[in-house]
Amino acid sequence: MCGLFLLSFFALGSGVSGLELRDLISLENTNALLAGEKPFSAQFKNPRPQLAPRHNVLAEIMEAVRGDLDPSVIVETLYLYKKPDSAEKTVWSAEEETGIFNSVLAMSTLAGIQYFSASRGVMRTFYETSSVIDSPSAKRPLPDPVFSGPPGELTIYARQKDLTFGDNIYQYDYYTAPGAIIFIQQNLTSLTAGIIPAVGKNKLRSIVAVLDAGEYLLFYAASMAKAASLPGMNERVGNAFASRVEAILHWFSAQTDEAYKKVSMRLSPR
Repeated sequence: MCGLFLLSFFALGSGVSGLELRDLISLENTNALLAGEKPFSAQFKNPRPQLAPRHNVLAEIMEAVRGDLDPSVIVETLYLYKKPDSAEKTVWSAEEETGIFNSVLAMSTLAGIQYFSASRGVMRTFYETSSVIDSPSAKRPLPDPVFSGPPGELTIYARQKDLTFGDNIYQYDYYTAPGAIIFIQQNLTSLTAGIIPAVGKNKLRSIVAVLDAGEYLLFYAASMAKAASLPGMNERVGNAFASRVEAILHWFSAQTDEAYKKVSMRLSPR
């Protein structure tokens, strides 16, 4: 998908920095987030995004993905991250944006994160292993990439062993625009649950958007999948994604904490 949105970033991206929560989401969802809630939606019949923030670049990406995938299930969530006292509050600085961008590129840090499995009633590991690789064919592991400034577009590949869906290869497409970092995870191998095919090759898109919102960062995640045509599979796939969103939220929060800490240390007088 890289290259599809480059013109839009310049045509539509201007003026989206310095926004507040009320500019991006409904008053209902703003109040819910400020009250400590995490708005959530799961749809299994004629699904359409319900929680997507009002953001031109994100809207274009969502529409392109939906048109390409024609998903049978969509799971969404919103999460609010309060910036530390040391952070820029009107709009993130270049150093902060770069730090956050590099933090969400760090595939190796996903290894070992856990989620609560409602079906088993216990904490369970999400990704047993996770690493950037050089290509889907060679699969040679690489260090997590680090950039001195976020590029407009970037594609990387990762190998991740998911204890629910097995050992798989993914493509990650990253896009940046003023006040926004957005990435898309796409499965390049089929996802299976045991011996049961759950989601075919290229039939999953997980979209994550990090949007600068004044004193906060607004985190939006949506998983869209074209699940296998088996009884109950839409619900099974949707529940699998939904139950592990919390692990991704914790990971994002911890990564962002670390990014802000590093920026603060670099800028502090010695």
